[in-house]
Amino acid sequence: MNNGWLIRTGFVLLAALLGGTVFAPRWTGGLISLHGIVVGAFFGGAAVLAERMVARVPPVLLAGAGLGATVGIGAAGLLLLVVGPALSHPVMGEGVGAWSGWGGGRLGAVLLLGYLGGVIGSRLTGGIAWGNTPRLSGGAVAAAQGAGPGPKILDTSVIIDGRIADLCETGFIEGNFILPQFILQELQHIADSSDSLKRARGRRGLDVLRRVQEMPGITVRIVDDDFPQIREVDAKVVALAKKLGAKIMTNDLNLNKVASLQGVKVLNINELSNALRPVVLPGESLRVFVLKEGKEAGQGVAYLEDGTMVVVDDAKRLISKYVDVIVTSVLQTTAGRMIFTKLREEPQE
Repeated sequence: MNNGWLIRTGFVLLAALLGGTVFAPRWTGGLISLHGIVVGAFFGGAAVLAERMVARVPPVLLAGAGLGATVGIGAAGLLLLVVGPALSHPVMGEGVGAWSGWGGGRLGAVLLLGYLGGVIGSRLTGGIAWGNTPRLSGGAVAAAQGAGPGPKILDTSVIIDGRIADLCETGFIEGNFILPQFILQELQHIADSSDSLKRARGRRGLDVLRRVQEMPGITVRIVDDDFPQIREVDAKVVALAKKLGAKIMTNDLNLNKVASLQGVKVLNINELSNALRPVVLPGESLRVFVLKEGKEAGQGVAYLEDGTMVVVDDAKRLISKYVDVIVTSVLQTTAGRMIFTKLREEPQE
């Protein structure tokens, strides 16, 4: 048991002891009351449970609820000052007067008005804490608190790329995807572009979203959160990720750098693709198809099935032919991986 639980257990025991001593003179006339111990332990346990529950609630929401509860308790005190003397009048009877003077009447009024004040205060500050998210399917609170796997915000680049759907089908990625309304609007704008290439990319992105939505174990939540003071879409994505405590899925290298500098976790599909490529070591043999001329004199360029560029020395004369090569070195860059090779034997048609 760690120190936190030791402190909480001690608090519950102390609350039980205080409850037994406070209620004893009024209910039993003795030094301690069993009923008071139960009541004190109950309220102590409730306080510990509440402390655990509010750990994930935004501070603004807590402040609003606390302020509202304080106002409600103050209103209860004023009400008891006005109504209390009438309830404790001898006409009401000694039993009723005693109970309403210090017992259930006051306690009930304080709890009721304090609770109502807390609820009203939390609702008034809810727009500041969570933002305007009426279109957040399933609730923004569940997504922001990370119900299940942590929420991931989809960027325009990763949607248009399309590989996110293939990854979801494999089962390696699951949970809640957050789609901001401004990203969806950008996709629609691209799909309606007069440029045929952009229009095709935008429509493919919308098809990818529909495909992901239909997958089991995946929830795509559309949020209306926006930041009018921020003009760039990438900056809005970073701001939303910080607000909801979410990760960003993207292929944009610049967005990756900006988000990392601001402490936002980024899941880059290109980095995942590079990490999953087969390991090629110097001295290994490959068979490749020389596709085009290289930048240096005499070089030929080929590609592996995963798109890795293979530079073949002295292969310019062998363009459009299959050749066997030996790996001499491997260069890993932020843009990808390059494999440098030399010819092993004469090419075959």
